[in-house]
Amino acid sequence: MSYPVQKTDEEWREELTDLQYHVTRERGTERAFTGIYWDHHEGGVYRCVACGNPLFRSDEKFESGSGWPSFTSPVDEENVDTATDQSLGMVRTEVHCNRCGAHLGHVFEDGPKPTGLRYCINSAALDFEPTEE
Repeated sequence: MSYPVQKTDEEWREELTDLQYHVTRERGTERAFTGIYWDHHEGGVYRCVACGNPLFRSDEKFESGSGWPSFTSPVDEENVDTATDQSLGMVRTEVHCNRCGAHLGHVFEDGPKPTGLRYCINSAALDFEPTEE
C-alpha cells in the first residue's frame, strides 16, 4: 500500500530509535508494562512517532490490564488503517498509521462501551502532545 509519507529504510533508521524502528517498520512489539505510555494519564493527543499524525486522544484511553496503552477509538477513523495479521499462529487485526504506514499495534473486540473496541498500541509507536492549559 502506498502512503503519503514515504522514506527509505535508511531515513527511518536515522529518525527513529532502534525500538521505534523495530515496532513501526518491522511490525514488532515492546514487552508488556515497559512502554512509556501504558500507565500514562496526562490529557492530550497521542501522535504517530514516525510522522506526527494524530492517532488517539487521552479521553479514549482506558486501563485494559494488558500492559500496553489501550484506546476505545482513534481521533478519526481516517487516521488509521487495519489489516489482517496471521502471524504468531492466530488471526488478529493489525493497526497502521494511514499517513506513513507505521505499525501501531492491534485492535480487539473486547473493549468497553461505547465502541466495544480495544486499540492495543505500542508506546514506541507514539509521541504525546499534552493539552495546553
